[in-house]
Formats: sequence, C-alpha cells, structure tokens
Amino acid sequence: MSIDKDTVKYVAHLSRIELAPEELEMLSGQLKDILDFIDKLSKLEIKDIQPTSHILPINNVLREDSPRESLPVAKALANAPQKSEGFFVVPKVIE
Repeated sequence: MSIDKDTVKYVAHLSRIELAPEELEMLSGQLKDILDFIDKLSKLEIKDIQPTSHILPINNVLREDSPRESLPVAKALANAPQKSEGFFVVPKVIE
C-alpha cells in the first residue's frame, strides 16, 4: 500500500495537527515503511500456526494458598509515620 504526502496532510488536517514540511516528509516516509511491513505480514501463510497469547511458553509459578498466621498489628504499624487506634493514618485524597 502506498501513502503520499497529500494523504498525510489530509489526515493531519482532520486531526487538527499542524505539520511543518520536513515533518510531513518524515511522517509520510515512516508511514509508508509501516504499511509496507504490514503488506509483508499479510502475505505470510499462517493457517497452520496455533494462536498464542505469548511468544514463549511461560506459565505463572504459584504457591499453595494456605492459611497462616498474619503479621501482628503492632509490628505492621511499627514504622508508620502516623497511626491511630490500630490503623494507618493517611492524608485525605478526595477533594
């Protein structure tokens, strides 16, 4: 697929983007390269390739989820800059 400066200029106008002549030249070249690459990809034979969500066979490593003793409140709040009645005190973020 081919893209020319007039097409880039038209799309820039629709997008309300002002492009300098050197930017127009550069972008039209880059877009042409991108579209040429997409054309190459569309010519590949992929009907026998299974779809994947990741290129490498990666699986999450999960530990067994079992109940255990939690951190005591006093130890959890030991380094808290502000605390009140067993809770962290944080600044209000809602205006």
